Amino acid sequence: MRVTVVSDTICPWCYVGKRNLDRAIAARPDLGITLDWRAYMLDPSLPTEGVDRNAYLRAKFGDGERPRAMADALRQAGEDAGIVLAFDKIALTPNTLNCHRLIRWARSLGIQNEVVEALFAAYFTHGKNLADVGVLTSIAASCGMDGELVAGLLASDADTDAVMREVMFAQEIGITGVPAFIIENKFMVMGAHPPEQLIQILERAQVTLAAAANA
Repeated sequence: MRVTVVSDTICPWCYVGKRNLDRAIAARPDLGITLDWRAYMLDPSLPTEGVDRNAYLRAKFGDGERPRAMADALRQAGEDAGIVLAFDKIALTPNTLNCHRLIRWARSLGIQNEVVEALFAAYFTHGKNLADVGVLTSIAASCGMDGELVAGLLASDADTDAVMREVMFAQEIGITGVPAFIIENKFMVMGAHPPEQLIQILERAQVTLAAAANA
Protein backbone atom coordinates (compact mmCIF):
# COMPACT_ATOMS: atom_id res chain seq x y z
CA MET A 1 0.00 0.00 0.00
CA ARG A 2 1.58 3.25 -1.15
CA VAL A 3 1.50 6.31 1.07
CA THR A 4 2.51 9.61 -0.50
CA VAL A 5 3.81 12.04 2.12
CA VAL A 6 3.54 15.73 1.29
CA SER A 7 5.78 17.80 3.53
CA ASP A 8 8.35 20.57 3.86
CA THR A 9 11.77 20.21 5.44
CA ILE A 10 11.36 23.34 7.60
CA CYS A 11 8.03 22.19 9.04
CA PRO A 12 8.53 20.81 12.57
CA TRP A 13 5.14 19.09 12.53
CA CYS A 14 6.29 17.27 9.39
CA TYR A 15 9.27 15.88 11.31
CA VAL A 16 6.99 14.74 14.12
CA GLY A 17 4.57 13.29 11.58
CA LYS A 18 7.36 11.40 9.82
CA ARG A 19 8.60 9.81 13.02
CA ASN A 20 5.07 8.84 14.01
CA LEU A 21 4.49 7.29 10.60
CA ASP A 22 7.81 5.42 10.83
CA ARG A 23 6.69 3.99 14.16
CA ALA A 24 3.32 2.98 12.75
CA ILE A 25 4.96 1.20 9.82
CA ALA A 26 7.45 -0.56 12.11
CA ALA A 27 4.59 -1.76 14.32
CA ARG A 28 2.60 -3.12 11.37
CA PRO A 29 5.04 -4.39 8.70
CA ASP A 30 2.27 -6.70 7.47
CA LEU A 31 0.48 -3.71 5.97
CA GLY A 32 3.20 -3.53 3.33
CA ILE A 33 3.55 0.26 3.32
CA THR A 34 5.80 1.94 0.76
CA LEU A 35 6.49 5.65 1.01
CA ASP A 36 6.81 8.34 -1.65
CA TRP A 37 7.79 11.86 -0.58
CA ARG A 38 6.42 14.89 -2.44
CA ALA A 39 7.19 18.57 -2.16
CA TYR A 40 5.35 21.31 -0.34
CA MET A 41 6.81 24.75 0.37
CA LEU A 42 5.54 26.69 3.35
CA ASP A 43 6.97 29.88 1.85
CA PRO A 44 8.22 29.72 -1.77
CA SER A 45 8.95 33.48 -1.61
CA LEU A 46 11.92 33.02 0.73
CA PRO A 47 15.25 33.95 -0.86
CA THR A 48 17.56 31.08 -1.76
CA GLU A 49 20.02 32.01 0.98
CA GLY A 50 17.29 32.12 3.62
CA VAL A 51 16.39 34.76 6.20
CA ASP A 52 17.01 35.26 9.90
CA ARG A 53 14.72 32.78 11.63
CA ASN A 54 13.87 34.86 14.68
CA ALA A 55 12.97 37.89 12.57
CA TYR A 56 10.95 35.71 10.21
CA LEU A 57 8.95 34.14 13.05
CA ARG A 58 8.32 37.52 14.69
CA ALA A 59 6.97 38.86 11.39
CA LYS A 60 4.78 35.78 10.96
CA PHE A 61 3.53 35.15 14.50
CA GLY A 62 4.39 38.29 16.43
CA ASP A 63 5.90 38.52 19.91
CA GLY A 64 4.39 37.45 23.19
CA GLU A 65 3.08 34.24 24.66
CA ARG A 66 1.59 32.61 21.54
CA PRO A 67 4.85 31.77 19.73
CA ARG A 68 6.44 30.57 22.97
CA ALA A 69 3.45 28.31 23.65
CA MET A 70 3.65 26.95 20.09
CA ALA A 71 7.35 26.18 20.52
CA ASP A 72 6.72 24.45 23.85
CA ALA A 73 3.94 22.32 22.33
CA LEU A 74 6.21 21.36 19.44
CA ARG A 75 9.10 20.43 21.71
CA GLN A 76 6.77 18.17 23.71
CA ALA A 77 5.40 16.59 20.54
CA GLY A 78 8.98 16.04 19.38
CA GLU A 79 9.91 14.43 22.67
CA ASP A 80 6.89 12.12 22.43
CA ALA A 81 8.02 11.15 18.91
CA GLY A 82 11.59 10.50 20.05
CA ILE A 83 13.22 13.53 18.45
CA VAL A 84 14.92 16.68 19.69
CA LEU A 85 13.65 19.98 18.29
CA ALA A 86 16.50 22.35 19.18
CA PHE A 87 14.96 25.59 17.89
CA ASP A 88 17.64 27.64 19.66
CA LYS A 89 20.28 26.22 17.27
CA ILE A 90 18.47 27.32 14.10
CA ALA A 91 19.74 30.64 12.75
CA LEU A 92 18.12 30.74 9.30
CA THR A 93 14.83 29.83 7.68
CA PRO A 94 15.85 28.66 4.19
CA ASN A 95 14.08 28.39 0.89
CA THR A 96 13.54 24.63 0.59
CA LEU A 97 13.53 24.20 -3.19
CA ASN A 98 16.99 22.59 -3.18
CA CYS A 99 15.97 20.27 -0.35
CA HIS A 100 13.05 19.04 -2.41
CA ARG A 101 15.23 18.57 -5.47
CA LEU A 102 17.54 16.39 -3.37
CA ILE A 103 14.59 14.36 -2.05
CA ARG A 104 13.35 13.91 -5.61
CA TRP A 105 16.72 12.55 -6.76
CA ALA A 106 16.81 10.16 -3.80
CA ARG A 107 13.62 8.50 -5.11
CA SER A 108 15.45 6.73 -7.94
CA LEU A 109 17.84 5.17 -5.39
CA GLY A 110 15.08 4.10 -3.03
CA ILE A 111 16.45 6.19 -0.16
CA GLN A 112 13.97 9.03 0.10
CA ASN A 113 13.03 8.21 3.67
CA GLU A 114 16.67 8.22 4.76
CA VAL A 115 17.39 11.54 3.04
CA VAL A 116 14.25 13.16 4.47
CA GLU A 117 15.21 11.99 7.98
CA ALA A 118 18.74 13.34 7.54
CA LEU A 119 17.44 16.72 6.37
CA PHE A 120 15.03 17.00 9.29
CA ALA A 121 17.68 16.00 11.82
CA ALA A 122 20.27 18.36 10.33
CA TYR A 123 17.90 21.31 10.57
CA PHE A 124 15.86 20.74 13.70
CA THR A 125 18.33 18.89 15.92
CA HIS A 126 21.69 20.25 14.78
CA GLY A 127 20.74 23.67 13.41
CA LYS A 128 22.42 23.13 10.04
CA ASN A 129 21.85 25.64 7.27
CA LEU A 130 19.76 23.88 4.62
CA ALA A 131 20.36 26.80 2.26
CA ASP A 132 24.02 25.77 2.11
CA VAL A 133 24.75 23.57 -0.90
CA GLY A 134 27.70 22.08 0.97
CA VAL A 135 25.40 20.94 3.78
CA LEU A 136 22.98 19.36 1.30
CA THR A 137 25.81 17.64 -0.56
CA SER A 138 27.18 16.25 2.70
CA ILE A 139 23.74 14.95 3.67
CA ALA A 140 23.37 13.31 0.26
CA ALA A 141 26.76 11.62 0.54
CA SER A 142 26.04 10.41 4.09
CA CYS A 143 22.94 8.64 2.74
CA GLY A 144 24.86 6.91 -0.05
CA MET A 145 24.33 9.34 -2.91
CA ASP A 146 27.13 10.56 -5.19
CA GLY A 147 28.15 13.84 -3.55
CA GLU A 148 29.92 15.22 -6.63
CA LEU A 149 26.94 14.43 -8.83
CA VAL A 150 24.54 16.06 -6.36
CA ALA A 151 26.75 19.16 -6.10
CA GLY A 152 26.71 19.50 -9.87
CA LEU A 153 22.95 19.06 -10.06
CA LEU A 154 22.38 21.62 -7.30
CA ALA A 155 24.51 24.09 -9.24
CA SER A 156 22.10 23.69 -12.15
CA ASP A 157 18.35 24.16 -12.41
CA ALA A 158 17.73 20.42 -12.80
CA ASP A 159 14.21 19.39 -11.75
CA THR A 160 13.35 22.86 -10.45
CA ASP A 161 10.24 22.95 -12.62
CA ALA A 162 9.29 19.41 -11.60
CA VAL A 163 9.43 20.29 -7.90
CA MET A 164 7.38 23.43 -8.41
CA ARG A 165 4.78 21.37 -10.27
CA GLU A 166 4.56 19.09 -7.21
CA VAL A 167 4.05 22.14 -4.99
CA MET A 168 1.34 23.53 -7.25
CA PHE A 169 -0.38 20.13 -7.49
CA ALA A 170 -0.53 19.89 -3.71
CA GLN A 171 -2.25 23.26 -3.62
CA GLU A 172 -4.64 22.26 -6.40
CA ILE A 173 -5.86 19.18 -4.52
CA GLY A 174 -6.59 21.24 -1.43
CA ILE A 175 -3.51 20.76 0.75
CA THR A 176 -3.17 23.91 2.83
CA GLY A 177 -1.02 22.50 5.63
CA VAL A 178 1.45 19.70 6.11
CA PRO A 179 2.16 16.92 6.75
CA ALA A 180 -0.44 15.33 4.50
CA PHE A 181 -0.62 11.59 3.83
CA ILE A 182 -2.25 10.35 0.62
CA ILE A 183 -3.06 6.65 0.66
CA GLU A 184 -3.10 4.96 -2.77
CA ASN A 185 -4.20 8.28 -4.30
CA LYS A 186 -7.65 7.73 -2.80
CA PHE A 187 -7.63 8.88 0.84
CA MET A 188 -5.94 11.91 2.36
CA VAL A 189 -5.11 12.52 6.02
CA MET A 190 -3.57 15.74 7.31
CA GLY A 191 -1.66 16.32 10.52
CA ALA A 192 0.97 14.71 12.75
CA HIS A 193 -1.24 11.99 14.23
CA PRO A 194 0.07 9.58 16.91
CA PRO A 195 1.31 6.19 15.66
CA GLU A 196 -1.69 4.34 17.11
CA GLN A 197 -4.10 6.55 15.21
CA LEU A 198 -2.10 6.23 12.00
CA ILE A 199 -2.24 2.45 12.31
CA GLN A 200 -6.02 2.59 12.59
CA ILE A 201 -6.23 4.88 9.55
CA LEU A 202 -3.99 2.59 7.48
CA GLU A 203 -5.93 -0.51 8.54
CA ARG A 204 -9.25 1.07 7.56
CA ALA A 205 -7.82 2.17 4.22
CA GLN A 206 -6.55 -1.33 3.50
CA VAL A 207 -9.93 -2.87 4.29
CA THR A 208 -11.73 -0.31 2.12
CA LEU A 209 -9.33 -0.80 -0.80
CA ALA A 210 -9.63 -4.59 -0.56
CA ALA A 211 -13.43 -4.39 -0.52
CA ALA A 212 -13.43 -2.13 -3.57
CA ALA A 213 -11.08 -4.49 -5.42
CA ASN A 214 -13.32 -7.46 -4.70
CA ALA A 215 -16.58 -5.70 -5.51
